[in-house]
Amino acid sequence: MTSSPPVNRLCAVTLDDASIGRSGADVEHERATAIYDLLEDNRFTPVGDPGEGPYTLHIGLVDNRLVLDVKRQDGGEVVQHHLSLTPLRKVVKDYFLVCESYYAAIRTASPTQIEAIDMGRRGLHNEGSTLLQERLKDKVEVDFDTARRLFTLICALHWKG
Repeated sequence: MTSSPPVNRLCAVTLDDASIGRSGADVEHERATAIYDLLEDNRFTPVGDPGEGPYTLHIGLVDNRLVLDVKRQDGGEVVQHHLSLTPLRKVVKDYFLVCESYYAAIRTASPTQIEAIDMGRRGLHNEGSTLLQERLKDKVEVDFDTARRLFTLICALHWKG
């Protein structure tokens, strides 16, 4: 007996081209990896949706608000959420600063220095993921790993190179 794939998940994720700034290879790699990892393993359930997925998600920025446009796999509308970015602004800014230090360090620093910076980077990433999960709790149920990957993509939208 073959089990069917879970329905409370994302099957496709796209980022709004108009929202994405030009970036270096490191950021492009982070985006691609986050999308790949997100599609491989995620838990995503719009709160109050009487139907079931799988779902597609289009992420963009409009007027300094995060827009999450959720649809069914066949394109049917589910919900569109507009979230203020203000609660995430500080952690995203701090995350960018640490990421810049990390990318610079991997070229010249000792392994111990790189590890210390990476621990800080992961800590900020976890903090941002937890905050995002809290902000989404009445809108979309996601597990922590899904929130982490979504946080990476939100950061990718902010990264203007």
